[in-house]
Amino acid sequence: QVQFVESGGGLVQPGGSLRLSCAASGFPFETYVMSWYRQAPGKERELVASIFRYGLRTNYADSVKGRFTISRNDASNAVYLRMNSLLPDDTAVYYCNAEPRFTSWGQGTQVTVSS
Repeated sequence: QVQFVESGGGLVQPGGSLRLSCAASGFPFETYVMSWYRQAPGKERELVASIFRYGLRTNYADSVKGRFTISRNDASNAVYLRMNSLLPDDTAVYYCNAEPRFTSWGQGTQVTVSS
């Protein structure tokens, strides 16, 4: 059974940093592209960043490029999102999933950027 468990969110001031973690299980993690998504109140879920097998390539949404860094550890079936220079518009619930996406999602982790 596929599972995602996200953690590391919290309340941070504008300009601050957070590191999100996602523990995945139930599928051959190392063979999948892994992604972070986010969903802000009243908005559609959007793709934030993706990392290909062996970390050979990464893609980012224009809104986070240069501020966020995605990484993975295949030995521990984990994917991370380092977020720097956070903005109020980054406030959302953050989720991880594989590509192609599984139908099951984790509970997500809340990130709130506010002074």
